[in-house]
Amino acid sequence: MQEEKAALSMHALAAHRASLAGVEFPLGYPTEADACALRDELLFQRATQVYLWALPAVNLYAMKEASERAFGSGYTVFPVWKQRLDAKTIIPTPNSDVIYAIGYIDVGRDGPMVIDVPPKQQGILNDFWQRPIEGPTVDGKTYAGDVGFVGPDRGMGGKFLVLPPGYQGEVPDGYHVYRSRTNNVLVFWRAFFADPANLAPACDLIEQTRIHPLGQSAQPMRFPNASGVPLDMTYPIDGRFFDMLARFVNSETLGTADPDWRGMMAAIGIVKGQPFDPDARTREILDAAARTAFRMSRAMMYEGIEKRPGGLIYPDRHYVTPTRNFVTDWEWMDKAGHFLDLDSRSAAYSIIYATSPAMGSAVPGQGARFLTTFKDANGAFFDGSRSYRLHLPPDVPAANFWSATLYDTQTASGLDNGQPLPSIGSRDEPIASADGSYALYFGPVAPAGKERNWRRTVPGRGFFLMLRLYGPTQAFFSTTWKPADLERMD
Repeated sequence: MQEEKAALSMHALAAHRASLAGVEFPLGYPTEADACALRDELLFQRATQVYLWALPAVNLYAMKEASERAFGSGYTVFPVWKQRLDAKTIIPTPNSDVIYAIGYIDVGRDGPMVIDVPPKQQGILNDFWQRPIEGPTVDGKTYAGDVGFVGPDRGMGGKFLVLPPGYQGEVPDGYHVYRSRTNNVLVFWRAFFADPANLAPACDLIEQTRIHPLGQSAQPMRFPNASGVPLDMTYPIDGRFFDMLARFVNSETLGTADPDWRGMMAAIGIVKGQPFDPDARTREILDAAARTAFRMSRAMMYEGIEKRPGGLIYPDRHYVTPTRNFVTDWEWMDKAGHFLDLDSRSAAYSIIYATSPAMGSAVPGQGARFLTTFKDANGAFFDGSRSYRLHLPPDVPAANFWSATLYDTQTASGLDNGQPLPSIGSRDEPIASADGSYALYFGPVAPAGKERNWRRTVPGRGFFLMLRLYGPTQAFFSTTWKPADLERMD
């Protein structure tokens, strides 16, 4: 049935294209009806491309607006997921095995911002195109975006100063200076804990953070507890996407997009400083374009990424990395630097957010690797009605910890499976086999006696899995250790 529907869809699409390509121009001029059809098609095509291009920015802007609705706005508001991030928070591929704190500052509105970073912290400063913000050079090393253990303060804490785009004013001494290319800035802390039963020390560290404009005294901060709060932080998958994009554009400098992309946005009605108020017919076309572009982005990730050069981590496994080159890809240029790799960029930001150069460190024992898989050993997409087994060979190459997390294919958020958390990892102390390997189980029902090593899937829903290695060791880089593909058990 699915194959028949696909064939009919392809036939209808081919017929639509043929009808447009075959439009006749009597005396070289189109008829009014044909000109209208071609204009509608042009609007549709430009809107799909704007959607795919703008995904990184609207992805973060959606998070910002959702957070502000739930917890309030302003630089003094810094929500913390104090009991870890469960499936109640719908956000792209969250990590439920660290403590999250996510805030937003606007250096265009509020001017240069000081961030007092506590010691023993790890964080990220991204602009709203999800690029690490250009930082200082210390002892010959230039930092971008990273804060804390992997930043210029090296985990000692310190004062960070984030400057607006094109800032030409005086820069005082005593700060780690970061220059943003957008007004909006993501402030994203991740705190690690040793004992899942005692999260207070990690939360207490985060709550030492202070954020305030340069030259002003720090005001009292608010650290609302976001754990367990029903909150949808995902970007729209319909025409509302363009309304959100228009709000983002109006919050930014003109230079947040180059003239070509400003022209593309203008073609669908989005111009900085002007209201975005499309008529009903235009809205109908934009809605169809957004719904189509969303599906394009997911097809790029779920089906297309392993077909692209460098997409597969191992040639004989179905594991991919959501980013094409984890270490150097935050500008998303092809390897020769000739062009922006739009497909890889759109695919990635359809399911992830935030970029940290240090996380992609190739030094054994540092950074992290995210091994993501959408398919079982037979190449079939995961089905929540089925049961699967994952074999992890002995000595999992993670100096800090490892975890396996289930995600919903529709939202890319943690799978809402009725369990406290959608992940299982080394700190959960799963039962190891005699040789030190691990067998993990994913399915609607736990295999008898395997409950401790099991996470529930949801019948009727797809899922995907991300295996995180924090502090990947040499065995990962040399590929002497490889996880098995998930195997169907039924």
